[in-house]
Amino acid sequence: MNFITIDDINIPELNIYHQFRDHAFTADQSFVADSPKVVNLLLETDITVRSILATQEYYDTHNHLIKDKGISQLFVASKALMQEIVGHKIHHNVMMHGTRPAQATLEELDDHIIMLDEISSTQNIGSIARSAAALGVNSYLLPTYGPHPYSRRALRVSMGHISMLKTHLYDDIFKTIQTLKTNGYHIYAAEVIPGSTPLSNVKVSDKWVLLMGHEGSGISQEILDVCDEVITIEMIEGVKSFNVAVAASIMMYQLIHKIKKD
Repeated sequence: MNFITIDDINIPELNIYHQFRDHAFTADQSFVADSPKVVNLLLETDITVRSILATQEYYDTHNHLIKDKGISQLFVASKALMQEIVGHKIHHNVMMHGTRPAQATLEELDDHIIMLDEISSTQNIGSIARSAAALGVNSYLLPTYGPHPYSRRALRVSMGHISMLKTHLYDDIFKTIQTLKTNGYHIYAAEVIPGSTPLSNVKVSDKWVLLMGHEGSGISQEILDVCDEVITIEMIEGVKSFNVAVAASIMMYQLIHKIKKD
């Protein structure tokens, strides 16, 4: 394996580990993942790995995951030096520079899809991905104008499970919903409005999309009007909403298991 001991933190090959804003990764479809649990899961996939920055201890412990991957740059540094490279304190001993996997087309997505409209929190994007992977909802639709699912924080919160999902980034939500409907999907919008269907009463279609709205403003009326059905989780009086990631998890579970029971 091609181990490279770091003695100069300013070499060009380490630039990616100095910068963590999303725009730094967009041009060449890069991403950076950190922590052993996330990196190790990604190493078990076919994602292209450009380099790893880690302590010797990490390499010694996880040699079996790396030796056959053909990674050209395996940088070795102490944890203190890694902290100097990234510019802040870290609680792990490995980072990985990879290439975002190619997007799936709408036609390649599975029969059950979780779709986001203007979610602003990378933490929620990662949390929803983790729940979707756990529940077997393997297709993830997100807007191009929001945080990328392979942003570092989303990857970390998902524990790397975003890599298990087919992802597609859309530009126009109205055109995308229309295409999905043409492809036979029933569009469920998650929103608390008068006349919405209680989740326990939903009759689940074989092909469905669950659309989750913005953490604060929810889903606009214009978007609700083009969906097939608005559904809501029954809540006690005085409680208006769940966190969007919690709501998505509850709804995905119910939709999946109502299909199994029916």
